[in-house]
Amino acid sequence: MQERKQKVSQRRREFLRNSGAVPSTLLMLALAKADESRAATIPPTPACPGNPDATPPQTAGPFFLPRSPLRTSLFGPGIGGRRVLLTGRVLTTRCVPVPGALLDFWQADAAGSYDVRGYRLRGHQFADRDGRYRLETIVAGLYPGRTRHFHVIVQAPSGRPLTTQLYFPREPRNLHDGHFDPRLLMSIDPGSGSYDFVARYDFVLA
Repeated sequence: MQERKQKVSQRRREFLRNSGAVPSTLLMLALAKADESRAATIPPTPACPGNPDATPPQTAGPFFLPRSPLRTSLFGPGIGGRRVLLTGRVLTTRCVPVPGALLDFWQADAAGSYDVRGYRLRGHQFADRDGRYRLETIVAGLYPGRTRHFHVIVQAPSGRPLTTQLYFPREPRNLHDGHFDPRLLMSIDPGSGSYDFVARYDFVLA
């Protein structure tokens, strides 16, 4: 009886092996490596929760000037400092991009001074059809009572304007600035090429 069971078991293994019903260990390893390779070539899906909170508003401060020039780069003659590339998207609270959204930026220079007679380090742009924006600028300087920050007004077409500010992580003065809000922290990574840093922030309009 035992010998008969062994013969049946052997014939079953031979049938399965010949029919390809059970892959070998080497084949399974090859399939696993192929899956890993495919996963490595697929870019990650941008993180966006189903119902993100709206970006909180903040004061415009005393240095806003209307009618800034249309431009995506605030670099110019006489503007020194650490260069930053800031990118992101304008979204609704349902994670839908807002094409054509207005973004108007202004900031202090590396020494902490604002140009109130002209438009140095000031400019506006419009988000593309996917709600994306791109700004070349410098790290804002410090001045009494404030940590480093960018000012911005964001407005959907025919929508209400959102006035707010963006902050730099790991800044010692963040803890002592009464306007600082951790929900407005940009993500900062080391830059490359002509940029010292690469920053990102997604605006969410109510």
